[in-house]
Amino acid sequence: MGKTLVIVESPAKAKSIGKFLGKKYFVKASMGHLRDLPKSQFGVDPDRGFEPKYIPIRGKGEIIKDLRAAVKKADHVLLASDPDREGEAIAWHLLHLLDLDPGGKCRIEFNEITKNAIQAAVKNPRPIDYNRVFAQQARRILDRLVGYNLSPLLWKKVKKGLSAGRVQSVAVRLITDREEEIRAFVPEEYWTLTARLARPGGETFEARLYRIGENKADLPSEEKVKEILGDLKGKDYRVARVARREKLRQPPAPFITSSLQQEAYRRLNFTAKKTMMVAQQLYEGIDLGKEGPSGLVTYIRTDSTRVSDTARQEAVQFIAGRYGREYAAGKFKQAASKGRIQDAHEAIRPTSVAREPDAIRDFLSGDQYKLYRLIWERFVASQMSPAVIDTTTVEIKAGLYTFRAAGSTVRFPGFMKVYTESRDEGQEEEENRVLPELSEGDRLEKKSLVPKQHFTQPPPRYTDATLVKALEEKGIGRPSTYAPIVETIQKRGYVVKEKKQFYPTELGTVVVNLLKEYFRDIIDVEFTASMEEKLDEVEEGEAGWTGVLRDFYGPFRETLAKAEKEIGHVEVAQEVTDELCENCSRNLVVKMGRYGKFLACPGFPQCRYTRPLLEPTGVNCPECSGELVLRRTKKGRPFYGCSRYPDCEFTVWDRPTPEKCRFCGGLTVYRKNRGKEEVRCASPRCPAPGTVRAAGSGGKKAKEAAPPGDKGGNKRKSRGKAGPGEVKGVEGKIAAGR
Repeated sequence: MGKTLVIVESPAKAKSIGKFLGKKYFVKASMGHLRDLPKSQFGVDPDRGFEPKYIPIRGKGEIIKDLRAAVKKADHVLLASDPDREGEAIAWHLLHLLDLDPGGKCRIEFNEITKNAIQAAVKNPRPIDYNRVFAQQARRILDRLVGYNLSPLLWKKVKKGLSAGRVQSVAVRLITDREEEIRAFVPEEYWTLTARLARPGGETFEARLYRIGENKADLPSEEKVKEILGDLKGKDYRVARVARREKLRQPPAPFITSSLQQEAYRRLNFTAKKTMMVAQQLYEGIDLGKEGPSGLVTYIRTDSTRVSDTARQEAVQFIAGRYGREYAAGKFKQAASKGRIQDAHEAIRPTSVAREPDAIRDFLSGDQYKLYRLIWERFVASQMSPAVIDTTTVEIKAGLYTFRAAGSTVRFPGFMKVYTESRDEGQEEEENRVLPELSEGDRLEKKSLVPKQHFTQPPPRYTDATLVKALEEKGIGRPSTYAPIVETIQKRGYVVKEKKQFYPTELGTVVVNLLKEYFRDIIDVEFTASMEEKLDEVEEGEAGWTGVLRDFYGPFRETLAKAEKEIGHVEVAQEVTDELCENCSRNLVVKMGRYGKFLACPGFPQCRYTRPLLEPTGVNCPECSGELVLRRTKKGRPFYGCSRYPDCEFTVWDRPTPEKCRFCGGLTVYRKNRGKEEVRCASPRCPAPGTVRAAGSGGKKAKEAAPPGDKGGNKRKSRGKAGPGEVKGVEGKIAAGR
């Protein structure tokens, strides 16, 4: 038997897989796609059954030549691209480029890069799955039909350089619709009334007004609160009811693509793009020294929470040995899937639960370690026992008024010993709120009544995490497309991210409104979700790919012709400033770029003058009389620098605060610590560089910073990163030079 050539997508994957195969195999990398529709042409013939015109991608000629030479030296060829639609399409394109047998058993796939998985895969090759290929081809052609027809229309009617995407346009609509909701929102006033109570001589606790008579308490105004306070004068407070019960809190399901992106954003501040980039590195393999390159996690593009029996048994054994038998789940309950899922792969999990994060930390970069630890902890927790929580609810009567207090304690932590979801951080604090021992009929002493005014809040703007969650829940896109969608709408200038929230630009709003009026289906959430379901049907062999395209393209082409005639030129309003262009004295206008707003001359392209739009902070520079302003590096990372640059080169990464450090009188900044914002001194020379106070506490409960050398103080780990008041490295040089 001669040698077998295995073709994968990346060199890292080739290196990992090559380790598990013997001398009869050699592995090459295709470096992703090698063939695609041409960029300079439409590339699709709707009149001939939507026949696509594929050409080799520019710059990939040498790779194709090298692979063809390798095929001649091999007796067998195995195509091992990723186990999804796109991977199947890559394998199909390779089959054509390398002139392989269209019906031959040349395709292998695996969910994890481990010795057992790779060796099992090469023993079980199969033919190309043409239903998967057709589903991916239909998606690609759909996007081409929309993009290459709508984009020229936008060039004519709005401005040159615009583009419209089938799925991305719907994501922009979600953001613009949310902005409209926020602008139209009218806040409503409401009040709460909290009683601070205690048993005579006992510990004080709080209870909130819950009912008035038999009705739920409704406090719409200060007048109503004053009326209630008057009624409560002289009233006795007695315990009317005490309810104690045991509550089981179930462990979270292991990660799927969308939940990984959401949790990585919340906990690690990773964008969807960064999460997938780092996760791909973990999947393809990391060099673990003597162990060699090894894939650390299973395939990262999945919508299923399914876990193999082998992985589950390994996890249960590990948990029982590490934490005790009582922490190992007796029977795993798989979470119910939302909507229609492909279920082609397992959940995202470590390839070996015995490979603990800290044991391999030295082989991982900082980002790789953080994400691997998150995946490992989530998977281990998903296979552990539920947490047992004792809850207590107390109702206190004062005349017609009923106050309620709730507390809970964790009796058995279960999976919470390893992991709790970030969105439940507030709940964790509540679970450790202990009420004093109370019995029905106990008389309580009123310490005070605290009324508080509130206003209803508008729906929040989307963040990376909530946008991905919305895309998933509404059936827009699939696991492999969430990160590209979020990235693309920012690159096109339709949305901008400020303080981690997405805002639509004027351009994005104009384009969405135009598409709403003339291309309702393209911009419709339900229509886009139904197209995803039709592509699923193509993959499952339940529908023909040309039929799906035909049903879409007929009405679309008619709408396009109508829009060409009816739409006039659409002006995008520009924000004009009082600042003048240094070259031609025109009033500069505010433009939106990839990294936010900037000032530009309206005389473009004749005048190309631009300059940064400096956003003031209201905080004085600690080194001169200037003001600190928000700037950005060439990579888009925000930092704060002196407005008198280049005369003053002071810079700091963290957002400055107006207050001075009470230890050294220096600049203080907001800094995140375990998800909570704190105010800290920015000076590396401060004699007490700990937390000045928790953000929002107003200094009333200031936490004393530990003096130098105190074991309880905040120890700094540089690891090459910039300390407070410093900007280091390449980005630091850029920052200092802005």
